[in-house]
Amino acid sequence: MVAAANAIYVVTIVLYSLSVFGYFFDFMQTSRKVNRIAFWLLSIVWVLQTVFFVIRALQYDRLPVITPFEGLFFYAWLLVTLSLIINWFFKVDFFVFFTNVVGFIIMAFSLVTPDGDVPVELNDLLISELLVIHVTLILLSYAAFTTSFAFSAMYLLQHQLLKRKQYGKKLLRLDNLSKVERLSFLVTTIGVPCMLLGLILGFVWASIQLGTLPWLDAKVIGSAAVLIMYSVYLYLWVVKQQRGYNMALVNTAGFLLVFINYFLSGELTEFHFWNV
Repeated sequence: MVAAANAIYVVTIVLYSLSVFGYFFDFMQTSRKVNRIAFWLLSIVWVLQTVFFVIRALQYDRLPVITPFEGLFFYAWLLVTLSLIINWFFKVDFFVFFTNVVGFIIMAFSLVTPDGDVPVELNDLLISELLVIHVTLILLSYAAFTTSFAFSAMYLLQHQLLKRKQYGKKLLRLDNLSKVERLSFLVTTIGVPCMLLGLILGFVWASIQLGTLPWLDAKVIGSAAVLIMYSVYLYLWVVKQQRGYNMALVNTAGFLLVFINYFLSGELTEFHFWNV
């Protein structure tokens, strides 16, 4: 089972890289044929990721989202899943490319992350339904915010093309600004409650299992900053009715906080010694 999982993982990485390269080629040269090939490669990647996920779940008899390797893999799987679903329903050109550039970077990070199981001495502490739900919700919020960033990146690109009056094939394939902006907002409305619930469950788990609340932990502070940033974004959208270029910049700043919180604060945290 382990050998099969490793083989699937390697093939997944290779096919994922080919898919992203295909989308990049289509982005630069506008090739519908290459775009279709890249899409089917990405679909195969999703199937292989799902098979790997199931094999690991059976191997360790738990939902594999706890360790750093599993967190990165699940994050990448969520991005592939969301990009395929949204592209299926909304047919937004270049969206899959923007999303899966980030997804592939996440997957690439997993290559240098230890892929072992939870340490035996921490098994009883970490194998908890409450903790698994906490981690799953946080990663789902990260995936939603990443997807929202992809739409904002498309908005910023189209805005610049229009500003410079570069009316080419690339501009024609980008959806109208209002649609991209609205989709960015809708995905953010999923991410914010997921992160809020995830943080609450994390505090509940810490209170029950550790008897303490890690208010000053770097990861907790970073997550709170992310939640505040995106809450401000929703406030500006819903209450202040703000739209346009500056809102896309606010969304992009929020995504940068997500990336910093996931990777940088993970090196500084003392409480989150396993994953997110």
